[in-house]
Amino acid sequence: MDIKRRFLFFGSGFAIGILLLFFFLNGKNASCNYLPNARMLEILRNKQRLYTDEVKELMEEKQIDSASIAIMLLQGDIDFSKSKVRQEPCRYYWIDGFLLEKPASIYVQNCDSTVTIQEIYLNQVE
Repeated sequence: MDIKRRFLFFGSGFAIGILLLFFFLNGKNASCNYLPNARMLEILRNKQRLYTDEVKELMEEKQIDSASIAIMLLQGDIDFSKSKVRQEPCRYYWIDGFLLEKPASIYVQNCDSTVTIQEIYLNQVE
C-alpha cells in the first residue's frame, strides 16, 4: 500500500472519530484535569462551601463576597508544600490567588462532603 493511500485511510478514520466524539460529548461538561492542581481545585469547587466565623467577619469587613472565593477556587494555585494532603479525616489545602485584584491566600479544609474556608490571608504589597 502506498503512502498516499495510508494517509487517506488514516485521515478518514481520524475525521470519523472526531465527529463521533463531538456527537457523543456535545452538551456535556466533560473535562480532562490530569494535573493535581486542576483536579483538586475542581473537587473543592464542586463541594458545599462553609465559612468559619472569623472568615465571615473578615469578608464583611473587607467586602469580599463568596463569588470572589469561587473565582479564587477557579483560578488559584495550590501550594502543596504548605498543604496537609495526607491528614485524615479532612485534608487541608493552601491556595494562592487574587481577591479584589490583590494577592491573597486561603486555607481550606476538605472533608467528605464539605469544604470549609478556615482562613483568608490578604497580602499587603506596597
